Amino acid sequence: MTQATITTPTGAARVVVPQPTTGIRTLRLSQIRPSPENDKLYRPINPDDPEIKELAKSIREHGLLQPLVITQDGYILSGHRRYAAAKLARLREVPCTIEQICRSDERFIPLLREHNRQREKTDSERLREEIVSGDPEESYRALQQHREEMARVDTECISLRGEKKRAVISKAKAPFLAAIQQVLIDLRAFYPLTDRQIHYRLLNNPPLIHASKPDSVYQNLPTCYGALTELLTRARLAGLIPMNAIADTTRPVTNWDCHQTSRPFIRREIDGFLKGFYRDLMQSQPNHIEIVGEKNTVEGVLRPVAMEYRLPLTIGRGYCSLPPRYDMAQRFRKSGKQNLILLVLSDFDPDGEEIAHSFGRSMRDDFGIENIKPIKVALTSEQVRDLNLPPQLAAKKTSSNYSKFSEKYGDQVFELEAVEPAVLQNILRESILGVIDIQAFNAEIDREKRDAAFLDGVRRRVHNELQYIDMEDEEKGENRNSDMSQFSAESADEEGEDAPE
Repeated sequence: MTQATITTPTGAARVVVPQPTTGIRTLRLSQIRPSPENDKLYRPINPDDPEIKELAKSIREHGLLQPLVITQDGYILSGHRRYAAAKLARLREVPCTIEQICRSDERFIPLLREHNRQREKTDSERLREEIVSGDPEESYRALQQHREEMARVDTECISLRGEKKRAVISKAKAPFLAAIQQVLIDLRAFYPLTDRQIHYRLLNNPPLIHASKPDSVYQNLPTCYGALTELLTRARLAGLIPMNAIADTTRPVTNWDCHQTSRPFIRREIDGFLKGFYRDLMQSQPNHIEIVGEKNTVEGVLRPVAMEYRLPLTIGRGYCSLPPRYDMAQRFRKSGKQNLILLVLSDFDPDGEEIAHSFGRSMRDDFGIENIKPIKVALTSEQVRDLNLPPQLAAKKTSSNYSKFSEKYGDQVFELEAVEPAVLQNILRESILGVIDIQAFNAEIDREKRDAAFLDGVRRRVHNELQYIDMEDEEKGENRNSDMSQFSAESADEEGEDAPE
């Protein structure tokens, strides 16, 4: 017996595991190639897979404990995942066992299957394995046919007519695009942004929409806004603006957190165990406090502040519907607090001014909450003046609240998005600090730090225990459950035969 070694990125030799002197060789990773057939039989190896990253971490700490199995011409028969993890771990050499066969040999695919019998597989992978068990050439043709049949779509599809290509962004649009890119740089901390947030930021220092047209200064007009949204689309498709920099919160997408097997889910849950704890920082406060935002375009700005103080945040999208108000009333009653304080953020326009009043009145008249204290946090006429917000829109005369608003403030209206995100956050923080007991809040922060230390200790203890779970027990457990179900069914049948009617 001798010890196989590998070379780490630092050049140091690391002992891997005692191995027989015959059949084990240390090869450079550059001499080894993944087998293309492996991706046709099984799932392609994804370097971003948490399982691969975890294996790479283990290899960095303990070395590659199981050699790769390769052909004489350097193709992998067993160890594609270990190979990918070794590359992530930045190893230069790995131990290998060499089978006396080449990839061109007709026995190659059946042997590839044999070396992967113990891996966890989907039903489709198992079926493909069975297909290649016979004659290699015929099996390979059957394999390709099976994949094509599985991918076939038999339902009627829409026939796409014509072709529509986006116009290339011209040099004349360069100043306009540069102004947009600067806004994205300035507001990087608030990603994803909305088109409206970029729109209002451009109004502070309006660029030319078209460099050769001096009269094309960006304004608060539908035509200018349309030019902005069109350029944002083209710039993202051209890779000039990050796709994730802008989101459309009015068109939500639902996706499911699915996993190909249970292993990566278990590992993720173990790594994140007890990390989702939030202490109720408001439990010592005498009043129950809630935040209400008029529109979902500012939710990304308000949410971090609401989280900071653990305050419920309701986005009304205009006049809030009944269910959110009912839920708020339930939270207030459950809290047992003395007053319900509403911190409302809405546009400075006829309807925005009415939202704060109507919301509070509904909580009193519809839900019987007498001790309610509505506060208009933003946007107020004083803030419009202090922030020197430029005139943007005229009040809608069709609003039922127009007369009352115009008599008091005039026709100029301003939206929440016109306020810098950081400024709006500070306005909300100042309002929160004005209605809470600071000493009680700081005491809860200190307790949360002690909670975090305690949970960290529990997490380490549990993690040390769980990391030794043999993931192969998953299949064994399923087999045991199946056997027990069969046994229970047979026992029930036997008891049924002997039992008196």
